[in-house]
Formats: sequence, C-alpha cells, structure tokens
Amino acid sequence: MYVNRHYHIYSTVRWSRKPLFNAALYSAAIIVLYELTDIPFSLPWQPISVIGIAVAFYLGFKNNSSYDRGWEARKIWGAIVNDSRSLAVGILSLPAAGVSSEWKKTFVFRHIAWVMALKHAMRKRKSWEHESKLENLVFTPYFREEGLNGMDIELEKYLKSEEAQRFKTFTNIPIHILKAQSLELKKLEESGGITEYKHVWLQQLIARLIDSQGASERIKNFPFPRQYASTGLFINYIFCALIPFGLLDIFTQSELLHYWLTVPFSTIIIWIFFLVDRIGDYSENPFEAGYNDVPISSISRVIEIDLLEMLEEKEIPQPYPVENGFLM
Repeated sequence: MYVNRHYHIYSTVRWSRKPLFNAALYSAAIIVLYELTDIPFSLPWQPISVIGIAVAFYLGFKNNSSYDRGWEARKIWGAIVNDSRSLAVGILSLPAAGVSSEWKKTFVFRHIAWVMALKHAMRKRKSWEHESKLENLVFTPYFREEGLNGMDIELEKYLKSEEAQRFKTFTNIPIHILKAQSLELKKLEESGGITEYKHVWLQQLIARLIDSQGASERIKNFPFPRQYASTGLFINYIFCALIPFGLLDIFTQSELLHYWLTVPFSTIIIWIFFLVDRIGDYSENPFEAGYNDVPISSISRVIEIDLLEMLEEKEIPQPYPVENGFLM
C-alpha cells in the first residue's frame, strides 16, 4: 500500500507506460496512413462519443466493485486486529490460581502463529492474479526478504516443534490452529480453571476469528467475475481503437487545427482510459502482494508486537518500515 500523500507523475507514467507508448504508436500510424493514401480514415465523432460514455460507465462499475473488495478486505483485517487484542487480554486476565503463566503464553503464541499462517495463506498466488513475484518487489527489500523466508520460520518461532510439524500436515493450517485453541479452552473449562461465562466469551471470540478468516478466504479464493473484467477490457479496446478516426474527423474540419494534433490527443485519451482500467484491474485482488494491496504483513506485525508487549517479552520485532513510500 502506498502511504505517501501522492504518487509522483513519473511513477504513474512508468507504471502505465505500455498503453501510453502503444497509443502514441497506433495514433501516429493512423495519421501516416492518412497522409500517404487517399483512403478516408475519418469517422463521425458523435457515435464514437456514445460508445465512450458506455465504456466510462462500465469502467466506473468495475472500479467501484474492485474498490469494494479492497475496502472489505481492510475491514476484515481490522476486525482481526481488534479480536486478537481482545482474545489476548481475555487470556492474560485469567486468574493465576487456575491458569499458569506458561499456559497463557503458549496460547497467545499459538494465536500469533495463526495470524502468520493466515497471512501466508492469503499471499499464495491464484491463477487469476497477476504474476507478481516477491523477487520483483524491488522497492520493498525488507518485505521481500521476509516473504522469501516463507511461513515455516514464523510458525516455528511461536509453536512447539511437534505442534508445528502436526499443523503443517493440514491443507488449511490457520483453521486447525483455531481448532486447537478452542479445544484448549474446553479442557481448561472442564478442569475448572475458567468460569463458564468466560469460556463462552472466549469461544465467541474464536468464532469471530473463524468468521474473519472465512471472509478473507472468500475474497482471496473467489475472483472478480471474469465476464465483467473481460468485457470491460474488450469494449475499452474497441472504443480506443476508434478514437483516432473520430478526432481526425474533428481536426480535418477545422481551419485552425492541423490533423497531426490527432496523435497527442488520441494518445492522452487512450492512455487515460487504459490507466483507469488498469487501476481497477490491480484492485481486484487485495492480497496478491502488490504495491497497492491491503498491507496484511504490516497489520500482522502490529498484532505480533501488541501481543508480545502484553506478554512483556523482551525480544519484540520492529514495525514494518515504510520503504520508498510503500507499506506491505
């Protein structure tokens, strides 16, 4: 996620340089053919503008839907932060007479392992996501290094060796960690170490975490419907292909403007439409480790720091740094 006030115009152009270059090349080719041949290349602008309105509405729908997916993902992980703190406070406030400090520490550590496991599960690439690899994230070397280290190091840091190995045998590691947490609470309640009311409250917190995991997985595992994404791209190509012909009609009818102005104006219009489409395209999948995704690594680190400080641990990691304006 980019956290500086504004993107630099150079960064925006660099990110969308391919459609910009192609638009300029295509527009110039149309004008060169018009100048070298007698073929009437111009088309009336009015019907093209009607198509443009339809494309603009469609792109607006697509971008609004993509934004909703990203904003919902951020709210889900905000709920995970709140419920994680509540769960840790609830565990650490249990009476010392009934619950040992070692049991409390193990429970909180297991929850941190759940956060880390869920983070890595959300980072697994799906077939419909962009082919962005951690090795290519050159602007965030700190995040890239931790991501390349993988999940095992983070799990083994907070789980006992035999428990970590057992969890790794499951397909969905996070849900089995939450299951283990629920079973631990049940054992504690049966041994009389916790009241029935506190047990029910803590189980409800775990149920909320299960809900948040499921909501996060829903966004991760269900793509933005391909028919909407594909149709938007197709009609954008059709409209942008017609733009030079419509502008050529306008400029050839004017005594004050030269038809070569079709090239820069067509380039700008085509670039804008493809830029808007590209923004929506890269907002559809908020967990694919892109530069504008929900910063779940930083959010996970915030939870990790908060819970370790509650345990009064001495070795506490630093928050993720902002690298070149990006927080991952």
